[in-house]
Amino acid sequence: MLIARAPLRISFAGGGTDLEAYYARYGGLVVSATINRYFYVIATRTMDDAVQITSSDFRVFERQAPGVGLSFDGELGYLKSILHEFGVTHGLAVFTASETPPGTGLGSSSTVAVALIKALATLCQRRATKQEVAELASYIEIGKLGRPIGLQDQFAASFGGLNAIEFTANRTVVRPLDLPQRVRDHLERSLLLFYTGASRNAATILKEQRASSLDRDSTVMESLHGIKRDAEIARDALRAGDVRQIGQILHQSWQRKKRLAKGISNERIDRLYQLALEHGAGGGKIAGAGGGGFLLLYCEPEYQPTVTQVLEAEGLARMTFHFDDGGAQVLVNSMPEIPGLAYPEGRWVGSGAAFA
Repeated sequence: MLIARAPLRISFAGGGTDLEAYYARYGGLVVSATINRYFYVIATRTMDDAVQITSSDFRVFERQAPGVGLSFDGELGYLKSILHEFGVTHGLAVFTASETPPGTGLGSSSTVAVALIKALATLCQRRATKQEVAELASYIEIGKLGRPIGLQDQFAASFGGLNAIEFTANRTVVRPLDLPQRVRDHLERSLLLFYTGASRNAATILKEQRASSLDRDSTVMESLHGIKRDAEIARDALRAGDVRQIGQILHQSWQRKKRLAKGISNERIDRLYQLALEHGAGGGKIAGAGGGGFLLLYCEPEYQPTVTQVLEAEGLARMTFHFDDGGAQVLVNSMPEIPGLAYPEGRWVGSGAAFA
């Protein structure tokens, strides 16, 4: 058995500038942190040499006879495409499960890719670097499958920690924010996550945003430039120990983000967010692409009981968390060799680009 995991993430500023339509022209920047909520991958040998894939989150199971090529159809097409990259045709069972519901804005789809790649690379006896794992996940999701997503989730999940992640046409660079412990603790204690009870399909929102970026829609481009500036301010504020400024940045970026595409917010989300502000929160945003999922708030500890009570009365569920620094890891490995499994050397490896 092999057990691997990768952490989910929260983003403070910069989301949207990690889409190629933006960063290839202007460069992007995201400030984010991974948290101790994880996506797990469990790999075992199959007795009949078949390939089996089970997703706990989607309640889907598939089995493929030994030696038969994997199709990319169905809800598990994404996982099957990763197995295909590693040449998996027999002898392996893969089970995946997340600590949060899918489609809730914490980067779960890219996180499972990172966890599975980490697991398979280990089975290949390859000490893949964090950069390699993130680049391969990005290549499969964006370059191979054409998903209209950005790059921040793959790199956050692979590297772990509190980072400023820079995106250019040629390279993605993760720069850790090595904060003093008191600053880090203040930030962690001042953040709240509430599940709104609604998931969403980020692809619809991101497709519209990408199209607007490619067309250089003036409203969208002005908002993205502002979001990038917010990320620069957030990075500099954290480095200076000015944690309270994060609330203002979250609020300002959320107002900009709502101008990027339809469906990012709605009447219910706006009402819940306003309630949080009225009862002491200093700022916040819907995590991820928007439209539902988790509401991230900056709220000083003295106001948190009241904010929690008010939002729970509206049906939201608070999820406690701490920051994670480990990134993608293998927790257990007692697996025998899988014949035919091979690390997918390719032109993306070491090329410097996020995907080539």
